[in-house]
Amino acid sequence: MTNHVAVIDYGMGNLHSVASALEHVGADRVDVTHDPAVIGAADRVVFPGVGAIRDCMAEIKRLRCDQLLKSALSDGHKPVLAICVGMQALLSRSEENDGVETLGIIPGDVRFFGQDLKDQGGNRLKVPHMGWNEVAQRIKHPLWADIEDRARFYFVHSYWASPLSEEVVAGTFDYGLEGCAALAKDNLFAVQFHPEKSHRAGLQLLHNFLMWNGTC
Repeated sequence: MTNHVAVIDYGMGNLHSVASALEHVGADRVDVTHDPAVIGAADRVVFPGVGAIRDCMAEIKRLRCDQLLKSALSDGHKPVLAICVGMQALLSRSEENDGVETLGIIPGDVRFFGQDLKDQGGNRLKVPHMGWNEVAQRIKHPLWADIEDRARFYFVHSYWASPLSEEVVAGTFDYGLEGCAALAKDNLFAVQFHPEKSHRAGLQLLHNFLMWNGTC
């Protein structure tokens, strides 16, 4: 099995940290690119992102990365991994920036944590949700292989994905509410956390992505 990975580049985020982590866990070749030919030839695709959703969506559309992503997903077998804002962009709409229409690949909304977020003890929680948190695995999936349930991953976000269907929720986090930490549908897996910053568990997930054939 070859492992040529294309990291879709629309100019938002430290994409080279993702690329370096993929190389570390065994990718044969990693291209950070928005070249349709390179992305089309890759064995698997990563769709990362950080920053404000309005800016991300503007660049995604300007560079036609939305079409590149949808083409990769329509392949049906090419594994696709979305990370952080890349995951949020998959949904229908985000509350960020007074409301932004997103890609609509996964029906649902991206919601703000709020200013008065509290834990079960009534203690106020800071927003953004930043730091290590447990992820409860909701389904059995190849990307969870050799990762214990409730392993800790690194999060940085003020908005959280709320898909309409519970069937696509692959993992959850608890931060004043139960939020979606991971989504899975066909050849797509998406995570709110940053696997490239999540030490052993994160690197294992990226390794699992390289081994995944795109089916559940």
